[in-house]
Amino acid sequence: MKVTCFCATSPATSLSGPATCVSKVELRVSCKALLDRDTLNKSDPCVIIMVQTNGQWTELDRTEVIKSNLHPVFAKVFTLDYYFEEVQKLRFEVYDIHGTHSIGTRDDDFLGGVECTLGQIVAQKKMVKPLLLKYGKYAGKSTITVHAEEISGNNGYVELSFCAKKLDDKDLFSKSDPFLEIYRINDDETEQLVHRTEVIKNNLNPVWEPFKVSLISLCSCDEERKLKCLVWDYDSRGKHDFIGEFYATFREMQKISSGNKVTWDCVNPKYKQKKRNYKNSGVVILSDLKLHRVYSFLDYIMGGCQIHFTVAIDFTASNGDPRNSCSLHYINPYQPNEYLKALIAVGEICQDYDSDKRFSALGFGARIPPNYEVSISVPISALLEQYYIQGVVEAYQNCLPKIQLYGPTNVSPIINRIAKLAAGDGNIKDASRYHILLILTDGVVTDMADTREAIVRASYQPLSIIIVGVGNADFTDMQILDGDDGVLRSPKGEPVLRDIVQFVPFRDFKTASPAALAKCVLAEVPKQVVEYYSHKAISPMCPLRESLTPILTPHLLH
Repeated sequence: MKVTCFCATSPATSLSGPATCVSKVELRVSCKALLDRDTLNKSDPCVIIMVQTNGQWTELDRTEVIKSNLHPVFAKVFTLDYYFEEVQKLRFEVYDIHGTHSIGTRDDDFLGGVECTLGQIVAQKKMVKPLLLKYGKYAGKSTITVHAEEISGNNGYVELSFCAKKLDDKDLFSKSDPFLEIYRINDDETEQLVHRTEVIKNNLNPVWEPFKVSLISLCSCDEERKLKCLVWDYDSRGKHDFIGEFYATFREMQKISSGNKVTWDCVNPKYKQKKRNYKNSGVVILSDLKLHRVYSFLDYIMGGCQIHFTVAIDFTASNGDPRNSCSLHYINPYQPNEYLKALIAVGEICQDYDSDKRFSALGFGARIPPNYEVSISVPISALLEQYYIQGVVEAYQNCLPKIQLYGPTNVSPIINRIAKLAAGDGNIKDASRYHILLILTDGVVTDMADTREAIVRASYQPLSIIIVGVGNADFTDMQILDGDDGVLRSPKGEPVLRDIVQFVPFRDFKTASPAALAKCVLAEVPKQVVEYYSHKAISPMCPLRESLTPILTPHLLH
């Protein structure tokens, strides 16, 4: 069986339009070592999943109640829309249910809860956390485990090659003219034609042309679904002669391997009933199966791909003296400046997808001590790697009094540096790490030609670039870097391999929530990730779909 990798992309989200759902995710929940609240028997647990909207928690759904069990594995499956560009906050609460009593009527009913984001769950694929009681107290050794699995309505297609041998001869003066029909048997026992082969004239050992069919059409993404296969002798008047039939499943078809074929007896039920020594009316052979899988963004993330986040901050003099309240770098103890707002909005989402939570933070355009020479890219603290976004925020605040804002606004060295980091040794063979570079600047770059060249080079690496214009400058010339209005080209005319830049002025989001900015600038990242790995023909490191068993189930038909 040959497997070819293709990647599914999702359309970008416009500023004014709603978020594009990257995928749907199923969550399965289990608990261990729950507190025993009942006197005569064990707790009867139930889990409620809650979502936070506009700061308010509301119930989304709940599991069934499992009687007298401190280690429940719930059958209920939660299905959620997943958006990479949003922080989707979830809360799981476990209760001991007493008959018809409503949940939460007594403190004793509460067995513990935990808060997280959907991004954290899908990045880990399996999240295990301790349950907490009120005021952050641990609920003994109680834990909750949440398994995530992506579901999709399109998981690729399959190419099948059939032949037959020693078919019954239905013609008097010549041999049979066989063709094959495959029907999918639906849940209501109706039959849906999936494919009809061409007719092979005058041949009892036909070899039919390979054909392609989507997994949805073939078996409704259910590898155990029965397929009814009929072999006919063609008749030009439409009165085809029945040769025989057999039943198959896609699971059986997948047993084909190098050098081996899958065969079925082609049986005519009437002959089988009447003839004592009847064996078959020939055999049908599956000689080749090529599975073309369509990988999605979540396949890569849940397969172990880490999103490495780097921020580059403009420290040119045009920002104004940080000690002055009019400066874009002024640190107001009561309200973050625009640089911090953009950094936090984007960084808080990206940190869910990097297991070590360490982020690179660079500055450009500053003169640094002790010699106060201009640095094209300087770490904004003694350590290049900062732990969590809050660490980057603190490093930024701490470095401002120590540097001198200067210039120019050159970003090509930053892009080249991160592109080189993303390239590694130049021989990337797996989907282990993808980079996002966030550039925060208060003006049009002064090295536009070099920046265009750097972006074209970077488009061949696992890298996406987000540029946020801070302040009230005229950013019209910056729009050229965002390929939305046409293909970005280097000064020599070479086009980018793929669109990797998203530019937005922060002022468009001044009255909006930080989430709106993140949603806009990150919406294209899932598409860019799968485009890169598709171009390289790189599969997820640990695909959830090593076999099709986990995904080929009827519930995918949403």
